[in-house]
Amino acid sequence: MLEKIGITKNLGWGFFGVMLFMMGDGIEAGWLSPFLVESGLTIQQSAAIFTVYGVSIALSSWFSGVCVEVFGPKRTMALGLAVYIVGTAGFIIFGFSTMNYPIMLLTYFIKGFGYPLFAYSFLTWVIYKTPQNKLSSAVGWFWFAFCAGMMVLGAWYSSYAIQYLGYINTMWTSIFWVCVGAIFALVLNKDKFEKKKLANKKEAITELLKGITILKTNKRVAAGGVVRVINSLSVYGFPVFLPMHMAQHGIETTAWLQLWGTFFLGNIIFNLVFGFIGDKFGWKNTIIWFGGIGCAIFTPLLFYVPVITNGSILMTSIVGFIWGGLVAGYVPIGALVPSVAGADKGAAMSVLNFAAGLSTFVAPAIALAFIGLVGAEGVVWIFSALYVVSAIIVKFIRVPEEEEEKNKARDKAVPVIS
Repeated sequence: MLEKIGITKNLGWGFFGVMLFMMGDGIEAGWLSPFLVESGLTIQQSAAIFTVYGVSIALSSWFSGVCVEVFGPKRTMALGLAVYIVGTAGFIIFGFSTMNYPIMLLTYFIKGFGYPLFAYSFLTWVIYKTPQNKLSSAVGWFWFAFCAGMMVLGAWYSSYAIQYLGYINTMWTSIFWVCVGAIFALVLNKDKFEKKKLANKKEAITELLKGITILKTNKRVAAGGVVRVINSLSVYGFPVFLPMHMAQHGIETTAWLQLWGTFFLGNIIFNLVFGFIGDKFGWKNTIIWFGGIGCAIFTPLLFYVPVITNGSILMTSIVGFIWGGLVAGYVPIGALVPSVAGADKGAAMSVLNFAAGLSTFVAPAIALAFIGLVGAEGVVWIFSALYVVSAIIVKFIRVPEEEEEKNKARDKAVPVIS
């Protein structure tokens, strides 16, 4: 049954393990910042902690794929688990106890290396072991597990846990959940992975650096990285200005937060849907029409619907749910880019993972850079235009099958001289 829905049989427990790990990682996401401010930190200091956390996530994401090829997925994931535990425990013990701001910066930076090494290494494992015709579905299942754990289960669990355990003890339980996830992904998951055989340390270093050098040697992988950055622009850019825009048209903060959850419910569901559609309709077609063109239409529509409907929660929910679903239209990029990387799938995944982290910086930067010049409305149209650009880029990323057809057509066109 697992094979039919796109999950490689021997990796089934790994998906469940990733969901539990990300549930643990997402426990404090919704309340840590206000808790730190209430405990004596300034808003700027709290923001700085999350900034260094984002930097470590981006760095860890970049090297997660190539680390799988050099060290194997289980070792890399175990390293991610260990780093997460050290960072979290250090943050709680040495940071909270004295509200030591420099220690908080350091330990939360360390914690940020944890989940990409664990989750994205498993994604690379999935890419290697899944048949080509089921690859998009498998990637969809990964993002379903990832988002369900981090954005739904983690938030849901913490909303109850903090009432009975308090904030600090709730954060301690994150270590329990990531360890349970690791048992499923590393112990119960019996799949074997054959890492690359490297003759010496020099070869190992060369492999690790492929996460960078592939950008130069394979332009199609680099183009895929650009598309992955564009994919999440509205997701990370909207929070900069959309809550204020909604409030101006009658949708207050509490309602906005509920709406934002509704939008991501659509995203989680359609991570699966577009995984299957990608395998049937074609990876590139799915990304171009549902991801690129779909987001280009619904990103500005989400901005305008509260204006047109006088702040209708129902209409904004519907449009936002569709928008969240269309953002998931880029799911097949996780199948497309490794397919054009040949034997360097790990390096290709490193680029995609880094691009996912990079969008958390690029999106707010675009919003902040242009909102003073063209306003929030203009920023929305910049995002929309970039989605169209991403569709055009994907159109010109040729997969191996297209290369073969092109070569056959060229061979037929060459006259045979006897």
